[in-house]
Amino acid sequence: MCQYSSVDGFATDWHLVHLGSRAIGGAGLVMVEATAVEARGRISPQDNGIWKDEHIPMLSRIAAFLREHGAAAAIQLAHAGRKASTRRPWEGRGIVPENEGGWQPVAPSPIAFDEKAPPPAELSKAGIAALVDAFGAAARRALAGGFQAAEIHGARYLIHEFLSPLSNRRTDEYGGSLENRMRFACEVTECVRAAWPAELPLFLRVSASDWVPGGWSIEDSVALGRRVRDLGVDLIDCSSGGLSAAQKIEVGPGYQVPFAERIRRDAAIATGAVGLITSARQANEIIADGKADIVLLAREFLRDPYFPLHAARELGAEITAPVQYGRAW
Repeated sequence: MCQYSSVDGFATDWHLVHLGSRAIGGAGLVMVEATAVEARGRISPQDNGIWKDEHIPMLSRIAAFLREHGAAAAIQLAHAGRKASTRRPWEGRGIVPENEGGWQPVAPSPIAFDEKAPPPAELSKAGIAALVDAFGAAARRALAGGFQAAEIHGARYLIHEFLSPLSNRRTDEYGGSLENRMRFACEVTECVRAAWPAELPLFLRVSASDWVPGGWSIEDSVALGRRVRDLGVDLIDCSSGGLSAAQKIEVGPGYQVPFAERIRRDAAIATGAVGLITSARQANEIIADGKADIVLLAREFLRDPYFPLHAARELGAEITAPVQYGRAW
């Protein structure tokens, strides 16, 4: 059932993709990352949230600022599942105890991420239904805040914990078969799509592979891509890993791009490529070669806040300077 009551950032050149009848204007798209749909869905106690209407005014300021400068504003709706209540990376790894502001994480099954983490509480079916509604309500708040694109965060956290057989050992209709394990992701997608205007794009971020034998695979991701495409998802944002401490990832430049290429081809849905994409020419070739429809960057912008300027110079594109910088250009 779906009910409604009344920066880190990704960026991409939006003109590179047109998602059927759903398109947004602007020089680029900037996404507010992992914004929790409920308080216990935060990764750390300091994370952004969108689980109550009081969050709308501050988020609307962010969206308005992005639109003012010619970008489309997007937001990632997230729930950390069993990887919630953790310390911020620069504070050292570990769980934040309840007496320091932490809480009991939840998940499809009471299986801890690793030997250092406590087991999460297993969600009841009523709890699952409430979380589906929470994603839909968060989408409504994002729209009220002025965001123009939404992304369901289905990678490495709660939604993926339902998808992967490594973290989902349920014996009810949410566990067991691939169809059952995809049920929560599909219910969330339906609820968010119902709350999100038909003319605005909806993305789904996935972990395309667990990089663990017996875990979630690229073939499973293709099957999921086909399902959510028919439920109104416009683009699959193709990440990978993050579910299991046993993962063995073969890291290299553009190492996740083949996932985007495979899902784009076999699921017949637009995809976004991520992962060690660090140069304009590399990003441009991914699009030109038809391996993905957009390239999404985050960490490269942390390393180089002027990446768009450097990319324009590298590719011979002309871009307009902010008025404060015009004399220097």
